[in-house]
Amino acid sequence: MPFQILLNLMIAFVWMMLNGNWTFSGFVVGYVLGILILLVVRKFRPEPFYLTKLWAVLKLLLIFGRELFISSFDVMGRILRPKLDLHPGIFEYRTELRSDWEVTILSCLICLTPGTLTLEVSGDNEVLYIHAMNITDADEMAAGIRSTFEKAIMEVTRS
Repeated sequence: MPFQILLNLMIAFVWMMLNGNWTFSGFVVGYVLGILILLVVRKFRPEPFYLTKLWAVLKLLLIFGRELFISSFDVMGRILRPKLDLHPGIFEYRTELRSDWEVTILSCLICLTPGTLTLEVSGDNEVLYIHAMNITDADEMAAGIRSTFEKAIMEVTRS
């Protein structure tokens, strides 16, 4: 992936040099031309195209931003109500993620989302113990984590 990024930048600068156009628009045209060239020759390279991985990272950040926004307003709404209707609890979450890096990212995303906290990760990285401010259905919460964070993390870390 770093090789593809450098190659794309080199193509953009060569394009600017050949045209004598050292402006931002000249760079953008050269960069897009580099993307097209890399798309054509990607069949001859073993690694995946770098923009797919970049898109997966951006998608993970957007998912986190959406979950952060939704849960922040949910927590504020629950706290500002005159009668607190909370059902806090701890539930066990079985993850398909195996590497330390993947589990750490998932744990951090859970902790950064208001209303949830990762308490412990098992030694084999298969189980996370999560405290939630309001648990109505633990299976539903686990399915939500699996369909958002875990799925996006797998897209970023696995090809």
